[in-house]
Amino acid sequence: MKSNTAKTQHQEQKALSILTTGASIAALGALSMTAPTLASAKAVQPSSADYSFTIEDKYKGSANRSLTKSGNNWKYDVKARVAGVATASQSSVFTLNGDNVSPTQASTTYKLLGVGRTHNLNFNAGKKQVASTYKGKTLKLNMAQQAFDDLSLEVQIRQDLLNGKFTGNYYMAKHDKIEKTPFRKSANTKITVPAGTFDTVRVDRVHDDDSRSTSFWLAPSLDYLPVKVSQINDGKKMDLELTKLN
Repeated sequence: MKSNTAKTQHQEQKALSILTTGASIAALGALSMTAPTLASAKAVQPSSADYSFTIEDKYKGSANRSLTKSGNNWKYDVKARVAGVATASQSSVFTLNGDNVSPTQASTTYKLLGVGRTHNLNFNAGKKQVASTYKGKTLKLNMAQQAFDDLSLEVQIRQDLLNGKFTGNYYMAKHDKIEKTPFRKSANTKITVPAGTFDTVRVDRVHDDDSRSTSFWLAPSLDYLPVKVSQINDGKKMDLELTKLN
């Protein structure tokens, strides 16, 4: 049975993981629709943005999200920290063909009070497999449908919204399985965050557990970049807001 200290550290680490999965959105391909030609597809643009976040009004921190491009190779990096307590870093490498995102590798590292874990994903589209390495163990996951990590997931959803192809039917590679990860669009709304006031589309992740909720407010004027994220996980509430576009 876990001690109270161990339970607290576990809850804090899970709360910290929201910084990447929350600030990111999670991912996928439009599975049932034909992709447009390369010339007609709209594409997200490279960007860098800063965020502030609070967890249960107890932990306050900052995060940076940077999307860069070299040729047809893209890299998405997220770095977040709660000063003196925890850090999180996440990266995803992928290609973008038309409006289809194809991840090749991803890595996530969390550290809480100097102790942390890393999860690596390597995607093999030819073999339709994902190699997931966690706690020193590598599992080969069969990828019947295109699967994504958290960050390439975000980019695919943004691509689908840009091109009018959002279906909400997505799959994500986890530690030990590939999991269906559905989303739905909600109302359009205008919201104000430290970076300004934006017209947004709200997208909610559909959870099996009614005690969990995840909502993203995405700005069409910023290629559907998240300007606000609100999430409840294991009883911990996290709010993340855009503070600056770099």
